[in-house]
Amino acid sequence: MAGILAGFFLRGKSKIIIIADRVTTGAICLLLFLIGLSVGGNEIIINSFAKIGAQALVLTAGSVSGSVMISYFVYVYVFGRRSK
Repeated sequence: MAGILAGFFLRGKSKIIIIADRVTTGAICLLLFLIGLSVGGNEIIINSFAKIGAQALVLTAGSVSGSVMISYFVYVYVFGRRSK
């Protein structure tokens, strides 16, 4: 809630928004690196990587396919079909 209020009051301050965007991107990259470091240090995950990798591939394919389908239906619902 505080972030929404801050964003509302800082709407016209483009420099602050640019800085916040860069800080957010850096924080996300750091968190992803730290998660990778944690996973790489876990012997159980590394030893069962083939099984986990196959499951992750199936979950990823399903997630991407579902997201594309839902996005298409939302796009058609919101914007409608345009005739040529």
